[in-house]
Parts: sequence; structure tokens; C-alpha cells
Amino acid sequence: MTDMTLDRIAAALERIAPAPLDRPDLDEAEAFVWHVEPDRLVPVPEVNRVELDLLLGIDRTRDTLMQNTMQFARGLPANNALLWGARGMGKSSVIKAVHAEVRAEGHDLKLVELQREDLPSVGRLLSLLRGSDKRFVLFCDDLSFSHDDQHYKSLKAVLDGGVEGRPDNVVFYATSNRRHLMPRDMIENERSSAINPSESVEEKVSLSDRFGLWLGFHPCSQDEYLDMIRGYCAAHGVEIDDETMRAEAIEWQATRGSRSGRVAWQYFTDLAGRCGVSV
Repeated sequence: MTDMTLDRIAAALERIAPAPLDRPDLDEAEAFVWHVEPDRLVPVPEVNRVELDLLLGIDRTRDTLMQNTMQFARGLPANNALLWGARGMGKSSVIKAVHAEVRAEGHDLKLVELQREDLPSVGRLLSLLRGSDKRFVLFCDDLSFSHDDQHYKSLKAVLDGGVEGRPDNVVFYATSNRRHLMPRDMIENERSSAINPSESVEEKVSLSDRFGLWLGFHPCSQDEYLDMIRGYCAAHGVEIDDETMRAEAIEWQATRGSRSGRVAWQYFTDLAGRCGVSV
């Protein structure tokens, strides 16, 4: 057998059973992104976030998430959290902002982002984080599942079950536009077509039940929308007559057909550009 053949066999065996991951340098950054093929934690030099004080209209959910995260950072019991509801209302922004606020209080809390497509690898990620002296918020943005999607099964054991369970130094935060993470017609279809409808529905909605905190985000009022823009203007030093801003902002949201924190930021970005202010 030639050396070339042996090299090919060795490479094939390594792909089937990859070598154990080297433990990353967790002091390298405050946030990481989990990638697979190969498995690795990639440090994020600067997290894309807004200040917690600029997130208006979500006071109760913000304070609840802040309390839960602070408990976790202090080594106290804390719940996994599902942030669900209206699009563009700051679900992912508040997670990143709360993370920054907790770190500002002196707690070395790490944020690890996990893509929905990589959920089958979450067990390997937890094995990497288990036993570390750091504490981690595992964050999955825009979490939802389609009719033929089996990824939710990978997550169920992590959240509440399994022999090993969730490590004490990891908490899981997810955002979704859907309260039960699955389309309503998918749940209704199970009720109408499954052999045992109640069992089929229970299996799918039980995933959301594994989140101890359900934090709802709802569409903002026009006053809240305008206050968001005023807050951005004050924070970044953009000066504009309030009546002019009000008229432009209302026209802007009318052309978008929606009113949310995201739309407020998009209008402010346009305004800042016209005023020659960098943000």
C-alpha cells in the first residue's frame, strides 16, 4: 500500500471522526459566533448593538430580561428565554444590549451566537463550553421551524432534558416572530390529519414550553415611534425641528406600511445621512 493511499485513508477517517476541538481562548473577545465544518468559535471584535436606554416601548420585557441575565451572571438560577412577537421591535437588540449592560456591571459574561441551521451541532457546542469558568448566553436569532424541519428535536433535550442536561454555565436565549416557534397552520394540520392529534401537537409546542421566560413584543404606538427617533437624534447629535421630523417620520412609516423600532432606525439613518452625521 502506497503512502498516498495511506494519506487518503487517514484523511477519510478524520472526516468521519474529527479530532477533539481545541478549547478556544475565551478571553479573546466578549462575543463569539459558532461555526461548523469544522466546529469552531469565531471571536467577534465588536458587537453590533445599540444602547439599552435607546430601546423604548419595551420597558417591562427589558427589565425582566435584565433581571434574569444578572441572576445568571452572578451564578444564581436563571431561565432560558424566548423573545417573541412583532418584527422590528428590538428582540435581538435587547439581548445584545442587556449583555453589554451586565458586562458593564463587572461580570465577564460571554455571548455566543448560534445559527438555526446549526442546531444539530448544539450538543458539541455545549460539550465545549461545559466545565469552563466562564458563563455564556447562547443566542439564536429568528428561531422558527417549518413543516418538515426536524431541527427542533436537537434543541429540546438541550433546553430541559437529556442525561447531561444544560450546563450550569449556559443559558439559552432565542428570538422568534412566533410564540410556539412553528406556523399556526402547521399546528392546525396536526390536529386535523395526525392519527393521534393531541400527541402530535404536544410534541411540537412542547419546545416553547421549555423556555422559562416568554417575553412578548408588540407593535409600538405612533408616540413611541416618534420618541424612538427623538432618542436617536439626541444620542447622536442630530438637530432637526420637531415638526419637520414628525411629518417626515410619519410619511416614512406610511411608505413602509409598518411602524416599529426598526423603521424608526431606518428613518433616523436616512436623516443622519442628510445631516452629514456619522452613526
